[in-house]
Amino acid sequence: QVHLVESGGDSVQVGGSLRLSCLASGSAYNYRCMAWFRQVPGKKREGIGSISTVDGATDYGDSMKGRFTISHDSAKSTIFLQLDSLKPEDSGMYYCAATPLCGSWWANGTEFEYWGQGTQVTVSS
Repeated sequence: QVHLVESGGDSVQVGGSLRLSCLASGSAYNYRCMAWFRQVPGKKREGIGSISTVDGATDYGDSMKGRFTISHDSAKSTIFLQLDSLKPEDSGMYYCAATPLCGSWWANGTEFEYWGQGTQVTVSS
């Protein structure tokens, strides 16, 4: 079993930055692959990026490259999502998820067994 807790969401102005964190606990085997997703009301869930907590390899959703950066601190069982140059359309609930192994189709979210409760990001102009 894995328990995920996100934090760092806040209200910021356009152009601002945030750093989200996701702390994992439980069986490390089950969170060897972690990812960030975004859910905006009325829209389909979007995969932002994934990261291997074994070797740090990352992959990003096509529309997410450039302003978003995923990293991890394996000693702290934590992954991070750096959000830069934020826009109003970045507003939404941000979730982290975990699974033993990332596959090619990680961005659709169906591979992930464990999910956090989410952290809200609001970007205002």
